[in-house]
Amino acid sequence: MKKTYVNIVADSGAVTAGQESNELPLTRNTRTRNDGLLSRLQVRGPEALTDAELVAVTLAVPVEKAADMVRDVSAPTLAGRDAARMSALNEYARRMRNTDPRPVIDSARAVAGIIPASVREAKKEHFLILCLNARRQLIHQETVSIGTLSASLVHPRECFSPAILHAAAAVVCVHNHPSGDPTPSSEDRDVTRRLQRAGELLGIPLADHVVVSASGFFSFREHGIL
Repeated sequence: MKKTYVNIVADSGAVTAGQESNELPLTRNTRTRNDGLLSRLQVRGPEALTDAELVAVTLAVPVEKAADMVRDVSAPTLAGRDAARMSALNEYARRMRNTDPRPVIDSARAVAGIIPASVREAKKEHFLILCLNARRQLIHQETVSIGTLSASLVHPRECFSPAILHAAAAVVCVHNHPSGDPTPSSEDRDVTRRLQRAGELLGIPLADHVVVSASGFFSFREHGIL
């Protein structure tokens, strides 16, 4: 008669009856150790963990088993569920390596989404330049002035210097309204026109000027002003 063992499925927490397996169940001691690894990961970051510990935390397996999986990742002895789990982990790592972390700025909502609350709710006006590449990805962000927005304070030279330095294909201007109302003022419109003309001369178009506040945002482009 074949012996039957009770295996713990780590990813679902379910208990199933099956044939003898080389999988090690997650005992209470193992869970405690993995919790300790997770705590160390949260405090010190992934760099503080070994390869085996990273696999143990990610796949919820004992460290000893994870060490075998790491050692045998390319060996024929790694098969079945172990091989499937490691292949899934390797595929995820590959996808993350190929993921471009630079956000795409293709709308005023996307612009507002990357401006922190500390700027949107600031008591002084912050004027920022977002430098974009040809794919409208953010390649550089810089605050060029802090204070009351005026044509003299926000000069095209300061605004387009970062764009030239970072070889931007286009720029987006952003500033906040401490009043909470993102409706552009006459000064906002004047500054936008000056920056638009400067961008045309430099060959770095002003893609948009977005006014942000604690209550919302306003886009010159989406309102047909730019």
